[in-house]
Amino acid sequence: MPRYDYFCEDNGRTVELVHSMSLKVDTWGDVCRMAGINPGTTAPQARVRKVFKTAPMANTPVGDSDLKGHGWTKLVKRSDGTYENVTRSGTEKRFLNPSDPSSMPHLHKKISD
Repeated sequence: MPRYDYFCEDNGRTVELVHSMSLKVDTWGDVCRMAGINPGTTAPQARVRKVFKTAPMANTPVGDSDLKGHGWTKLVKRSDGTYENVTRSGTEKRFLNPSDPSSMPHLHKKISD
């Protein structure tokens, strides 16, 4: 989910929230409720505005090695219809074979609760 910074001119505070792109946040009360903070002496209906400190998605990994380092698995479909695991590690196989379960990515090692 994307991160957004909201600035309240009434109190001069900026608060970071994580929420879906479709959610609209307009007031200090909305920000405080979502962030789980006390509104203090600022009126809950005080208007807030979205501010940008860094470019959206500027911290997204871009290369295969970055994806691998962040625990992602990237499969690339080749012209012959096979899939290549370009982020394979350890004992993972390079090419996937649907009839061979051992060729599947080791997702159980990458996903944790």
